[in-house]
This record gives sequence, structure tokens and C-alpha cells, in this order.
Amino acid sequence: MVNASQEKPEAMRKPRTVFSVYAREVLRHPKLFSVIVVCDLIMQATYLVAPLYLRSFFNTIAKNVPSDAVAQALVYILVVIVIIWIIDWLAHRGQYVATMYLETRVMSDLYRSTFDYLLGHSYNFFISQFAGSLTHKVSKFVRSFEIIIDSVVNNMFPALVFITGAIVVLFIRNHTLGIILAVWSVLYLMFQIYVSRVRRPSRIARAEADSRVTGNLADAISNQSTIVLFSGGRHEASRFGRTVAEWVKAFLRTWWVDAWIWLGLGFFMIVIQTTLLYVGIQLWHEGLFSVGDFILIQAYLLTAFERLEQVNRQLRRANDAYSDAGEMVEILETLHEVHDVPGARPLLVRDGALTFENVDFYFYEEQGVFENFNLAVRGREKVAFVGPSGAGKTTLTKLILRLFDVKAGAITVDGQNIAAVTQESLRDAIGFVPQEPILFHRTLMENIRYGRRDASDADVVEAAKRAHCHEFISKLPHGYDTYVGERGVKLSGGERQRVAIARAILKNAPLLILDEATSSLDSTSELLIQKALADLMSGKTVIVIAHRLSTIMKMDRIIVLDGGTLVEEGTHQELLTKKGLYAELWSHQAGGFIQDE
Repeated sequence: MVNASQEKPEAMRKPRTVFSVYAREVLRHPKLFSVIVVCDLIMQATYLVAPLYLRSFFNTIAKNVPSDAVAQALVYILVVIVIIWIIDWLAHRGQYVATMYLETRVMSDLYRSTFDYLLGHSYNFFISQFAGSLTHKVSKFVRSFEIIIDSVVNNMFPALVFITGAIVVLFIRNHTLGIILAVWSVLYLMFQIYVSRVRRPSRIARAEADSRVTGNLADAISNQSTIVLFSGGRHEASRFGRTVAEWVKAFLRTWWVDAWIWLGLGFFMIVIQTTLLYVGIQLWHEGLFSVGDFILIQAYLLTAFERLEQVNRQLRRANDAYSDAGEMVEILETLHEVHDVPGARPLLVRDGALTFENVDFYFYEEQGVFENFNLAVRGREKVAFVGPSGAGKTTLTKLILRLFDVKAGAITVDGQNIAAVTQESLRDAIGFVPQEPILFHRTLMENIRYGRRDASDADVVEAAKRAHCHEFISKLPHGYDTYVGERGVKLSGGERQRVAIARAILKNAPLLILDEATSSLDSTSELLIQKALADLMSGKTVIVIAHRLSTIMKMDRIIVLDGGTLVEEGTHQELLTKKGLYAELWSHQAGGFIQDE
């Protein structure tokens, strides 16, 4: 079994680059990618060839007096130029369509794969993250692909092809011109590589500041009621203002870096244009250069400048996108803390016997929760865990559900180590009603049906009746089609709990965990649901956690925990007779709860 504490060596945990992740997805669509590249090459060829014909066009005008033959030659050149422009137009359209399909398909794949991997992270991962920040990172990761593919494939690659072609053409025309442009291009490229490295830290800091703003905003919105009840509006505004101020500093830092970069790029462009035109003048003076050659140089330089300016702008956007995507790639490259081992098999439940064998568990190494913990629950036995707060009751249920992995020892169901079976089959075998049920912002019908997603409407209604949900649902204007709000906030705590119980009734799994399942119910509602829970527990292995001890009096066995240690066990009457911790807890609660009928 691989425990959460067994970390992968640091050298092996380095995340792949953003480009490698995106490249892998792009290469799953080789035909579309090939069309884009071919269309790019055709377009760059037209940009290189058209100025050559413009050179001939203007040389023909400069060297000849007007005549029918000269006019006919000019028309012929014009026709060729128009054909080149049409080819370029067709290539543009082909590239656009191919890019459109490639980007939408890859972005769809990225959403799905990211969603799947993100949900595979552990309970501990999610309680350590802002939900709003995570969703923002997913969105930025997918959007960044569009920006990077546009920058690299539709701007940087075409610019590189064009400049390489321009160097070749000028070198053929005159070696000196070709060498000058080649040397300048190499220097320009080195400068771009250097400034991209200079840019990166500020871009990463900006992306992190952006995520912090989103996270703080989401945290404040999700806790709006707490802010209002504790008059925390000014405090939160001040706190959020400090986060925004850090964001502003990060943005200004990136913009100042860009301003200095543009200063350098402008100087580079002045140098190359002045140099080539000066050399052209010398060649013209020697009779080696024509008016058309000046047109050719200027056409190439103007196109090159336009491309390089686009490249620099796109490089800035690509750097931003790279930094944005890097946050999500790091999450995608983080190993799942709880994962299926190779060869994991489905759990096969026969009796539902549950055993803890020498279990060690801790959240922090210096703060142990369980040490060498042992407990055997017979198949179909009803067992309650009780004890003071912090005794480890809820933690045990999370270990059974594999929301955390044990550090040592094993938990078995019918002799099968739960760490060696698939997580999905384990959780399919367990019905769970938490202390604080969280519902989807979906209809009540969908929320209850989540217990068994192939259930009919009639099955859902029957489960709701058994959980005493039907009474309040039927009074709602839209009945079972009522949306419950984010996390179920439109329902009361008791209503949410009854929906969670209905979901567990519908699931009808062989193992059942009730974690304070009636804590949000009033005494009248609790009395009604006790019968439903009794029906639900019939024939199942049941683990019940309750602070209200009156709810567990009929359990087959009561396990008393204190500080992660099993201190007492027995029936309700046996434990009262022992006059230990359970009897003490009972004496504190006696007289105010539902009595045994």
C-alpha cells in the first residue's frame, strides 16, 4: 500500500513544462496541426515571393519608356501578384478553419482531463485550497492554450519562417545584405530570449497575485453571512484592498519591464533599417542596385518589423499565459495523495465485516491521532462511536471512506484491504450521511437521485417519503424541481439533512455511516426519522457517530473513544453500569432527549 506520507523524490516531482502538456494534446490531432503548418508555410512563401515580383514591376517601370509591350509586361506581373495574393487568402482561410477546430477540440480535452484529475485529488487537498482559486486556475489553464497556440503557431513560427526566407533571398541577391540581416536576426533573437527570462519572474508574481485576489474574493463571498453578522465589512474591505494593492504592484512591475523591452526593440529596428538602406545606397552607387531592390528591402523590412512587433506582443501574452497555466500544471503534476494502487480490484462485500488492524494515523507527525488502533466490527453489526470532541470519531469514518490513507496498518472489509481495492467500488459500497450535508445547486430530484443515478422518479419520491423530505418538498412551488442554491443554502439545516438521508436510503449500500445524521433536526423530526433510519440500517453494517447519546441507545455495541484510544465498549446498559467515561457523558445529557419507546 502506498501511504500519503510516502512522497515521491523531489527530482521526480518536477512538473512538465506547460509547452510539453499542450504539445501532447495538440499531437493528438495531427491532421489539423499539419494543415495549420502547411498553410503557414504557404502564406510565408507568398509574402516572400510577392516582393520579388514587385521588384520586377518597379524595375520595369524605371528602365523603360511607356509602350504597349511594357504595359503588357506590367499587366502580366500584376496578374501573377494577384494570383499570389489569392493563394495567400486561401491559405489564411484554411489556417483559420483548422485552428478553430484544433483549439476547440484541445480546449475541450483540457477541460475534461483537468476536471477528472482535479477531482481525483484527496479530501486534504481540497480543504487546503480556495474553491474559487481552483476554478480560476482551471479556466486560466484552458484559456492559456488558445493564447499560446495563437502566439507560437500563428505568430512566432510564421515570423521565423519569413525572416529565414528573407535572409536567403537577400543573400542570393547580395551576400552582404543577407549576412547583415542574418547577424541582426541572431542578435534580435538572443535579446528576445534574454528579455523573456527577465519577464518570467514578474509574470509569475503577477499570476500568483491574480490568484490571490480571486481566492480572497471567493472566500469573502462564500462567507458573506458571517461578514454581515460580525460587522466585518470594513475589515474585509481593508483586507481585500491590501491584496489588490499587491496585485497592482505586480502588474506595474510587469509593465515597467515591458516598457524597457520596447525601448530596446525600437533601437534594434532603427539600426537594421539604417544599415541595410546605407549598404543599398553604396551598392546603387556602384551600379549593383536598382530601384526595385530598394522596394524589395523595404517590403521585407516593413513586413519583418510588423511580424517582430507582433511576436513581442504575443510573447508578452504567451509569458502571461505560460505563468497562468503553470499554476494548474503544477497541480496536474502533483501526485494524488490517495490513489488506486496498480492492479486494484473492485471491493466485493459479503457480510460487511470491518476491521482496523494496528492502524497508525496522524495529520502532522508531531500530533498523532491513532497509534496501533485495533477494532473489529462484525458483518451487519450496528456500532456507535462516541466520545468527547477531538476523540477521533469522524476521523475514523474518513479513514474508512479513504478520504485519508492510514500511515501504517490496514483497514479491511471482509478481509480485503481497502487500500488495495478501487476507491470507486469502496465508496459505492458505503452509504454516508454527513453531519453537515452539502448539496449541489441542482434540483431536489437531482440531489436525492445522486444516491443512485439510475433511479426512477418514483424511487426518488419513495426515498424522500421514508426520509420525511416529501412533506416540505411537496409544499414548494416547484416541488422536486426546486433548485436548492449553492451548497443547498436555500434549505434549512434540517431539510438538508433529510435530503442527505433520502439519498442514503436510495443508495441502499451494504455499509452505512451516519455522522451526526440527526444533529440538525428538532426532536419531533428526529422521532419521525428514527424509524426511517431503523429501516435503512436493517441488514447493514452500520457505523454511527453521535454526540446526542439518546440516538444510539439501540446500537449493538457502543465504542467509546478518547484521544484516539478505545477506552470502553459494550451496550448502552453495560456502559452505564461500568460508570466510566460513557456514563459521565450520559449524565451530562440525560433528561433532555428522545426517550426509548
